[in-house]
Amino acid sequence: MKKISILLLVFVFSFCQSKAQQSIRLNNNWEFVKTELGGIWEAIRPIPKGNPENLPVWTTVSLPHCYNAVDAVNPDGEYFRGPGWYRKQININNPYKQGRTLLHFEGAGQKTEVYVYDTKVGSHVGGYDEFTIDITDAIDAFKKTEAFTKQFKGNIPITIRCDNTRDLETIPSSLSDFNLYGGIYRYLNLQYVPAVSIDKLFALAEVDNAGKVGSLKVNLRLHNPLKLTSAKVDISVIDPAGKIINQFTKQLESLSGDITVAALTVKNPQLWAPDKPFLYTVKATLSSTDGDFVQQEKIGFRNFEFVEKGPFNLNGKRLLLKGTQRHEDHAVVAAAMTEEMMREEMILIKEMGANFIRLGHYQQSRIILNLCDSLGLIVWEEIPWCRGGLGGDVYQSMAKRMLTNMIEQHYNHPSVIIWGLGNENDWPGDFPEFDNDKIRAFMKELNVLSHKLDNTRKTAIRRPEFLKDIVDVFSPSLWAGWYKATYPDYKRISEDEFKKVNHFLHVEWGGDSHAGRHSENPDAVWKNTVAKDSTIGTGAVKISKDGDWSETYICNLFDWHLKEQETMPWLTGTAQWVFKDFSTPLRPENPVPYVNQKGLVERDFAKKEGYYVFQSYWAEKPMVHIYGHSFPIRWGSEREEKMIKVYSNCDEAELFLNGISLGTKRRNSQDFPAAGLRWNTEFKKGNNTVKVIAKKRNIVVEDQINFQYQTEKWGKPNKLMLEKIKEENGITTLQVKLLDDQNVQCLDAANFIRFSLAGDGQLIDNKGTSSGSKYVQMYNGRAIIKVKMKEGKSTVCTVSKGLPTACINL
Repeated sequence: MKKISILLLVFVFSFCQSKAQQSIRLNNNWEFVKTELGGIWEAIRPIPKGNPENLPVWTTVSLPHCYNAVDAVNPDGEYFRGPGWYRKQININNPYKQGRTLLHFEGAGQKTEVYVYDTKVGSHVGGYDEFTIDITDAIDAFKKTEAFTKQFKGNIPITIRCDNTRDLETIPSSLSDFNLYGGIYRYLNLQYVPAVSIDKLFALAEVDNAGKVGSLKVNLRLHNPLKLTSAKVDISVIDPAGKIINQFTKQLESLSGDITVAALTVKNPQLWAPDKPFLYTVKATLSSTDGDFVQQEKIGFRNFEFVEKGPFNLNGKRLLLKGTQRHEDHAVVAAAMTEEMMREEMILIKEMGANFIRLGHYQQSRIILNLCDSLGLIVWEEIPWCRGGLGGDVYQSMAKRMLTNMIEQHYNHPSVIIWGLGNENDWPGDFPEFDNDKIRAFMKELNVLSHKLDNTRKTAIRRPEFLKDIVDVFSPSLWAGWYKATYPDYKRISEDEFKKVNHFLHVEWGGDSHAGRHSENPDAVWKNTVAKDSTIGTGAVKISKDGDWSETYICNLFDWHLKEQETMPWLTGTAQWVFKDFSTPLRPENPVPYVNQKGLVERDFAKKEGYYVFQSYWAEKPMVHIYGHSFPIRWGSEREEKMIKVYSNCDEAELFLNGISLGTKRRNSQDFPAAGLRWNTEFKKGNNTVKVIAKKRNIVVEDQINFQYQTEKWGKPNKLMLEKIKEENGITTLQVKLLDDQNVQCLDAANFIRFSLAGDGQLIDNKGTSSGSKYVQMYNGRAIIKVKMKEGKSTVCTVSKGLPTACINL
């Protein structure tokens, strides 16, 4: 599918689902303070600016907003865990005579309290599921006060308290390998609905094994606080081309509970699949004496099967699940990703060729699920019962509530095939007791609840072994070539684990890579170690600990896994961990502190080399990529033979070095590395240019890189050199190099470096990227930082332990 087609699909489908007839995103003109207040009165008391009581100081923010956007990856301390307060005045203009006014939260973390003036109108515990609070009665009461007219001039003051304070009796555990963010970090909507409205519309779309006869059952659950007794509903079913294929009206005899309003047959439905994600629309118009309420839901007809001791079938045909995974996290904004950011991320995943995604380790934004539906990405979504053990009644009640909410809120999405019930539940630490039997008993309760709420989808967990017999689908923890074994062991250990369960799906594999770090001999650690010790990965030696974290090594690991997966006909599929680097409080020692660096792209979407390895195996659109776009200096001896790798899904490729053809090679996925598209040659000292021309059918694609070849040997690191390498649109890019006493760059240096600035400019740091951190490990003896220039002067300095400080005036 071409990129323009994907963009069009996403644009169309992102606006098709509407929770309410009038829904307004409350994005702008919020005030925020990151501290505890003495009470709600401090948010609403009438005080002129400048008075002593006008504390704390509120700042203006926009939603979505996460108050850990910067400190989550600040290398100099832990991220803030505590309360943050938001306030805003809104003008209420509900068009319905007896209408209800609602605040619909698409997600806020981790605990939320909502106030109208000084009245607490609702609360929610859970950072990832949606919730709605009816503020109608509180508004009506406030309108009768003097403050409504005099202090707030006819507006309604809304105050919201979020809190991500550590709490052992909530999920996820603070031992989880991701941040538990605070803030209103998903969209908040003001909704006007009539006296009776649709709270939830459940549409169950199924199709027979032959794909010829579809069935559609529609249930409604209403919001009816005034206890109206009469309403009717008009149902329309619209096919992917926009044609109405069924339409009828039904008088509702009851307005309580879950009401079945349709049970239809759809002949020869167009089936939903990753390559053709056909979506139908169910439109329900609820009419009462107070007005109409319209809700639309996208649905898809598909059937799937996890073959016992076998592969995965979709719509009667084997489909290898080619997956990755996602955290809701991004540079500069943390969890507060905008719809545009989410769309960009999901398109990158689709363009990589993926057809499957695990949304870890919590319910994710409705926007993401809509994108999965429209782009054709099959989904495993899970609740945040992650690590720590098992808490008491409050803890268990929360887990069940979040499972219920996730299933009910995302029930209609055809992309979802698996409800995940937990992750790494064999990780103790939050409670004095860690009892496997009690954890098993609770996992059984969740499994029963999931099937009760939705018996059309499977349940799954990743780890631990003692729970694998409870759920429908199980993923063991393998990590060949990273936390255990070597990557050539991948197929063997996968087959061993496959034989232990009925339905095997391998999620989480890969490893960390420090963007910009490359190696001339990436497999040296494990090859040398294996020659001496066959227990690599099981004892003192682990690639995760002893490897170089280079992009070169991880590309080899990816390459091996992907070529092996093509030879495993029993394999359901896999999901690489993880698509994008993300923040975590558990990894302060990483090359980019507080960042899990297992992503195929950095935290700001900058592609690492590994992205193109996946694309070369999975993507349909012809592509070609020479390894080393971020590898400016290669090194070795004069006349030493070096390898150039090309990742491509084309049939053949011709390589040119400094204008001279090195020949044409045909792609063979089983010819490791780079599917046979590799050339061994000698580089000249100094500048080299490599170009490739690849062909697939009648389509030609090209790529080119330039690099220096360094033959000088370097000695002990002696000094830092800081230089300006780019200046554009008020942004200056600086690079620091680590040199020996002969001014030769130490290309294997991985020293930590710290940047600082004095003056009028501003370091662009705390992004959680290799070129956006003020404290970062070098990549091949260099590191980059950017500076936002302002009027005046700035001095930037760099320091590394044991070396003289280097500075530059800007």
